[in-house]
Amino acid sequence: MKKVINTADAPAPIGPYNQAIQAGNTIFVSGQIPLHPFTGELVTDNITAATHLVMENIGAILIQAKADFTHIVKSTIFLTNMADFAEVNEVYGSYFEDNFPARETVQVSALPKGVSVEISVIAVKA
Repeated sequence: MKKVINTADAPAPIGPYNQAIQAGNTIFVSGQIPLHPFTGELVTDNITAATHLVMENIGAILIQAKADFTHIVKSTIFLTNMADFAEVNEVYGSYFEDNFPARETVQVSALPKGVSVEISVIAVKA
């Protein structure tokens, strides 16, 4: 059975999808962009700040699902410029203590709302 996960502490979906879906103990978090959930402002001028906001949005969704970053088993990072990889990687890594999830990072030609980073994750609760 699937359960819809949505929270006001992360940006509302900008299309026909939910912030996350929980199926059994697995949580599939939709791609998050650097969109502030309360002001609707986009962070586009600083990749470090943008990545922090993306990770905070993911964290808010995980909290709503009664999970956290330790439950993430897989993530996908989408970048419009692979030159941002080192900065994004540093911020991303700061949200984990050890036992990092599996991950890929891919460069894409464009992302929603013209942002430069989007991250999706899969988490599993024990």
